[in-house]
Amino acid sequence: MTLRLTNWDKDLPVAGDEEYQALVRTLNFTEGFGLLFVRCSPARGEQLIAKVKEDINDKNIEVLRLKDAVTNLYKIIENLDNQNKIDVLFITGLEYSLYEYEECKAFSGWNSKDIYSYSWKGVPPVLINLNQQRERFRDNFNICFVFLLPIFAIKYLIQRAPDFFDWRSGLFEFPIDSEIVEQESLRILQDGNYEKYLALTPEERTQEIIKIQELITNY
Repeated sequence: MTLRLTNWDKDLPVAGDEEYQALVRTLNFTEGFGLLFVRCSPARGEQLIAKVKEDINDKNIEVLRLKDAVTNLYKIIENLDNQNKIDVLFITGLEYSLYEYEECKAFSGWNSKDIYSYSWKGVPPVLINLNQQRERFRDNFNICFVFLLPIFAIKYLIQRAPDFFDWRSGLFEFPIDSEIVEQESLRILQDGNYEKYLALTPEERTQEIIKIQELITNY
């Protein structure tokens, strides 16, 4: 199909536009079960969802937005009211389950080096479930799943859900552009109030640390 240009297209670098077109082609060609992973920020993820819905109008595209940690993603999808009618399901927010797991590691006595260097001493429950349920995903869902995730969550999947991740039909990358990295870095410096960070919950501190790691990775 012919992609319609929008202002969002014009803002993308050439490499990003090519990656987007590859994603659209894969979604168009995938019939039934598929497993795609997209590395992007939450904001870019919402842009991608809106644009894909605009450019692919012959498939039923739905979005599952996870707002909290989960342990059994299969059951959540199984209980969706319109599950049998979905062609493409975008899934956002899986990283919340990993934030909670990072917090649990701290309470379990892990040292800071192990926690923040991806030492992989354990497996988050949601990823155990994905590994165990991958055949059921394939056999019971006639859906192309598209996971929108930050890079740290992609690393988790590669290291701790390899059985599930290895079934991927594609991995697409939309890294944060340099202008946003600079803006976010400046914001972190300006907001770097010691008392403010002390007031954060352990899970909120973990999220802030991972956000900083994400920015460093994009430099």
